[in-house]
Amino acid sequence: MSSDTSSAKPLSGGLNFQLSTMMFLQYAIWGAWLPLLWPFLSGHRGFSPSEIGNMFAIGAVGAIVAPFIAGQIADRWFNTEKFLGISHILGGILVWQLASLETYNSFLVFSLLYSLIYSPTLSLTNSLAFHHLPDRDRDFGKIRVWGTIGWIVVGIGIGQWLLHQHTPIGLEAEAVSAAQAAGMADAFKLSGLLGIVMGIFCFFLPSTPPAKEEKKSAIGGALDAIRLQPLLTLFLIAVPISCVHQFYFVHTAPFLGQFQNQAEGFIDIVNKIVGVGGGGLMTIGQMAEIGVLAMIPLFAKKYSRKALLCVGIAAYALRMFLFAYGPNFPETLQLPVIILGIAMHGLCFGCFIFVAFMVVDEECAADVRASAQSLFNLVIVGIGIIVGSKIAGYVAEISTVNEVMNYQKLFSVPMWAALACLVIMQLCYPNKPPATAADGPSDKDADLDIDSDAASNNGDE
Repeated sequence: MSSDTSSAKPLSGGLNFQLSTMMFLQYAIWGAWLPLLWPFLSGHRGFSPSEIGNMFAIGAVGAIVAPFIAGQIADRWFNTEKFLGISHILGGILVWQLASLETYNSFLVFSLLYSLIYSPTLSLTNSLAFHHLPDRDRDFGKIRVWGTIGWIVVGIGIGQWLLHQHTPIGLEAEAVSAAQAAGMADAFKLSGLLGIVMGIFCFFLPSTPPAKEEKKSAIGGALDAIRLQPLLTLFLIAVPISCVHQFYFVHTAPFLGQFQNQAEGFIDIVNKIVGVGGGGLMTIGQMAEIGVLAMIPLFAKKYSRKALLCVGIAAYALRMFLFAYGPNFPETLQLPVIILGIAMHGLCFGCFIFVAFMVVDEECAADVRASAQSLFNLVIVGIGIIVGSKIAGYVAEISTVNEVMNYQKLFSVPMWAALACLVIMQLCYPNKPPATAADGPSDKDADLDIDSDAASNNGDE
C-alpha cells in the first residue's frame, strides 16, 4: 500500500465495486437498528432506562473481545474475507431473533452473542480495505463513503416504512408512538437479511490471507506500537471522545422526537422525506459525512493528522452546544439549529474517527494492522460505549425533573468534556507535517514485505 499518489497504480473498477459493496452492507446492517434501539426497548418492550443502558453496554463487549480473537485470527491464522463471511451469516441469524424476544434476560443474552460476532467485523473490513487499496489517502475515502450511504439508505427506508406501515391515522399521539415503536421490530429483521447477504458476498472478496512470516503475537506487536506517540495520545483521547459520541446515539432520538411529533410546518416536510422514528432524521448526519469523507483525500495531503483530529473534536463540542442551547433560540431558528447539530456528525466522524483509523494503519507494521485496528475499535465501540452508556444514563437521571428531561443540562456535560479533550490534544499530540504523517512506520515495514504482500493481494496492489 503506497502513500505516494503519484506512483500508486489506479484503483481497478472490480476492486472498487467489491470494497464499496462491502462497506455499504457492513454499515447498513448496523444502521438499520442502532438509532431505534432506545425507542424500541422503551416504547414497545417497556424496559427501564437502566436496563436499556445495560443493552448498549453489553453491545460493546464484543468490541473488547474482538482484538484478542478476531485480530489474532485474521493476522495469523485465517483469511479475513472468510472470517467475515462466517461471522455475518451467524450474526444475521442472531439479530433476526431480537425482533421477537420479549424478556429482558433473553434480549440481553442475544445482544451479547450478536456483539461478539458483529463487532470484530467493523475493524476487519477496514483492515481488508487498507490491505488491498493502492493508496490509502487517495482511495479509502471513496470506498468508506459507501458505508455511510448504506447507513442513510436503511435509515430513511426504515423511517418511511414506519411512516407508511406503522403510523395509524386519526389516533392520539401516544397511540401513534406506540404503534411506531412496535413496528421498529422490523428493523432487526431487515438487519438480519442484510447480514446473510453480506456473509455470502464476503466469500467473493479478494483473498486476504494472514501474514505468516512473524510468529510472535500480533496483539503484542500492536500493543508495542500503541505505547509510542502519536498512538498513545490518540488512544487515550479516544476513550472520552467515544463517551461523548455515545451521548449522541443514546439521547438524540428522543430529543428529536419532541420536534418530529409536532408534525406541522417545516418538520412535517422533513418527516415526509426521512420518515419518522428519529433514525431517518439522524441520517442528515451521515449525509454530511459523505461530503466530509469526499474531501478527506484532499485534506489529508494538505493538513496534518493533528489538525484534522482537532477539527473533529471541536465538532463534537459544537454539536453538543447546538443540542443544549438550540431550543432556546427563536422558534424559527430552533429546528434549523438542531439540524445543523445533526450535520456536525460529518465532521465528528470524518475528521476524528475516520482519520484516527488512518493514523492507526500508518503507525503500525503490516503484520499487526488488523490487531491494531481491532484494539482501536475496542476503544471506540467497546470501552467508550460501556463507560459512555453508564455516564449518559447517570447524567440523564440527574437531568430529569418530574419526568421531564432538561436537555440543556444533559448535553452541556459532553460539550465541556469535548472541549477538555481538544485542549489535551493540542498539548500532547505531536506535530507532524502532512507528508510525514502519510509516511508512517507501517509503510516502511510494508516495503520490507513487498513480495509477500503482492502475492497475498493477488495483483491488486
